Amino acid sequence: MLVGTWNLENLMLPRSGDGAPATEAEYEAKVAALASVIAALDPALLGVQEVVQEEALADLAKAVGGEWHIALSRHADRRGIRVGFLSRTPLRTRRDTHVFAEGLRPVQGDDGTEPGPHDRETSRGFLAVETDTGDGVLHVAVAHLKSKLLSYPAPPGKSRFQPHDEAERARFGAYALYRRAAEAATLRAVADFLLEGAGTERDVIVLGDMNDVVDAATTQILLGPPGSELDRPRAFHKSDLGDPFRLWDIAPCIPEERRFSRVSFGRAELIDHVLVSHRLAGRIAEAGTGLPGHRDDALVLPSVGEDPRQRVGTPGSDHAPVWVRV
Repeated sequence: MLVGTWNLENLMLPRSGDGAPATEAEYEAKVAALASVIAALDPALLGVQEVVQEEALADLAKAVGGEWHIALSRHADRRGIRVGFLSRTPLRTRRDTHVFAEGLRPVQGDDGTEPGPHDRETSRGFLAVETDTGDGVLHVAVAHLKSKLLSYPAPPGKSRFQPHDEAERARFGAYALYRRAAEAATLRAVADFLLEGAGTERDVIVLGDMNDVVDAATTQILLGPPGSELDRPRAFHKSDLGDPFRLWDIAPCIPEERRFSRVSFGRAELIDHVLVSHRLAGRIAEAGTGLPGHRDDALVLPSVGEDPRQRVGTPGSDHAPVWVRV
């Protein structure tokens, strides 16, 4: 069974919003490019990010071919993008939330003095589902945490990606980090809900675009109890009290030369993650980015910069899928 995650980069109907294809031809080219990758990947379940309309995700499923089941979060961000799933087996929604975990206070999101309604919510909803794979029930949550891309206050209908000065850049970098940390803690609460302290017997996966690398503090929040990593075999194979609650990032199982899912300012980085419970961690057959069986080929991705508008209308995605086979 192969399970993966992929940021589809603005999958939306033509002329339907910021980042949408300008023409039907651009839309069809994007869907075809995405579908060819998914067909080759052939996942049992794929968590997806940056989807706007269910119709667009249905068009993608149709282009891939075969029977697919679709689930989308009800909670989109200000641009309308949200997370969801494509699955070969029927899905049952367990949780669809955008409210910060209990105990977290509102975060500062801009230079204003009073928190607004969005300062109490995640950037996009977190969607948790379950599905019967034929080998038991699989519990999966998909997320898209706050981007490292910084945007600054601008008139309605406008976007500004350059700060007025370096002090503004520093402040808004801190605001983005506050939010991503709160979102990571909220996603960890969703993971606890799915694990129910039974990760040694239960198949649980938390995946998505976490917008930071493996060793980042926000990514580490998702793991739960420290002390056991996949690149430390002796620690992993020695059971401890944290195993039922812990999640393992599959990153160490990805060949080092392909251990990236996006290129930012020419720097390759793994910001899309698949985290698995103890029962699944012990059954990993292989993991990777891009497509299986292409380890000797270069994983070619466009390098993204500060202005996402430069990518509008291009086919495919600026991310690579990240996957695990168990």
